[in-house]
Formats: sequence, structure tokens, C-alpha cells
Amino acid sequence: MAQVFTKSMARNIFYGGSVFFMLLFLVLTFDTTRSLPALDNRDAITPEVARGKLLWEQNDCVGCHTLLGEGAYFAPELGNVYQRFGNSKEAIIGFIKSRPKNGIPGRRSMPQFNFSDEELSAIAEFLIYSSGINAAGWPPNIQG
Repeated sequence: MAQVFTKSMARNIFYGGSVFFMLLFLVLTFDTTRSLPALDNRDAITPEVARGKLLWEQNDCVGCHTLLGEGAYFAPELGNVYQRFGNSKEAIIGFIKSRPKNGIPGRRSMPQFNFSDEELSAIAEFLIYSSGINAAGWPPNIQG
């Protein structure tokens, strides 16, 4: 019953496994490229959306919030904040303006950044744009 494991058997296993996994890699790559969504929202990036993203970066919002799953988990996910606030740009602006509200010592709260009306509008437009990205079901619930 005991067979000898020869050099040619090892070579055949190596080459056969290499070919198998290369083919598997190619099939999975092809399947992934077929299932990627079309980038049809590129026209939605307006100068105001770009300005909002710049403000997002300059004020380190990702230091507390996540956006589409990326960032810190200190504050809520903002990938669906537009839907969460009833598809209202004014509600987003009003929420940011009202911070910090009834701050409780020892609890986390969003600071007041004293944004101008134009900056608030730009941030809201950026968040509206972000909520329109197909994130394959992320975040998993409306609360973020």
C-alpha cells in the first residue's frame, strides 16, 4: 500500500495546481469585472460636491465618522445620512448648524465648526452625492 512519493509526482502536483489556480483566478477576475456597476454618476460631481469633499477632508470628518464603511467608528456612518434625514438637504444643514446641542459632559458630541451657508450647502451636496453611490447594501441599516 505504501507508495513512494516521487519527484515527478510532486512536479505534476505543482504544475497542475498552478494551472488550476491560475484558471480560477482568471475566471473570478472576469466574473468580477462583469458584475461591477457602471460608473454612471460621474456627471453628478459638481463643483459644489467637490468643495464639500474638500471641506470633509480639511475638517477631518473621517476622524470620527465613517463614509461607506471607511473611517472611524466614533460617530455615525454618513453613507446614508440623506435617506436617514428624509431626503432633505435642509435637515442635514440644520443638524450640522445645531451642534453641539445639549452637550452632556463625558459624552461624545459633534463640535461646532462655524461653517458658512455656502460651506454647509457644499457639505450637504457631498453627502447627498455619497448616498447615491451603489455600496452593495452598505450600511446594513438606516441608522448607519
